[in-house]
Amino acid sequence: MPLHVPPAPAPALRSVLTALSSPTAVREARTPSMLGTRGPATPELPLPVHVLDHVTAEGVSATRLAGWRFLIRCGDHAVAAAETMLTADGWAFSHFFEGPYITSTERALRQAETMPQPYQPRLLSVPGLYMLTLWLHEDCAADGAEGHPAATDLLVPLAPAPPGIAAHRPHRVAELLPVLTHRAAPTGLLGSPA
Repeated sequence: MPLHVPPAPAPALRSVLTALSSPTAVREARTPSMLGTRGPATPELPLPVHVLDHVTAEGVSATRLAGWRFLIRCGDHAVAAAETMLTADGWAFSHFFEGPYITSTERALRQAETMPQPYQPRLLSVPGLYMLTLWLHEDCAADGAEGHPAATDLLVPLAPAPPGIAAHRPHRVAELLPVLTHRAAPTGLLGSPA
């Protein structure tokens, strides 16, 4: 089934396009993969990045939108990502980056496209475990910037995943969230997003 990628706010996309067209922004990004590419770099697959701040005693997750992440494609694969953030003046470019989460995100999205049910892809960061998951939301018509993981939504841990949690194995939120909550309990879930 095709994924229903939520539309990113137009100012977020414009800020990434502006950064991509700025030689200074690209050069100062410290992303060798972007500096060594040939051909145009294009932002694709905007995914809202939600942060799991805590889980209530009733098992309800409290998440907040932290930004929008765009995969930067050059040729046939993503070479980096661009992150945007909400400021007092609206959506703004934050930074470019590279690393294992780029290829892991692409892999998880390809995996999700083969599932029989349609989903809306999002990213869910679990800072207390330094973990990032592809969050497959069942309500494809929902606003990607809002909401909380439903019990029947899927979470696909991205590589590298914390020890004992298999990367790229889909889990229902109702099954994985208690495990994450228990593992992060001693330090809490608060921290910087992955």
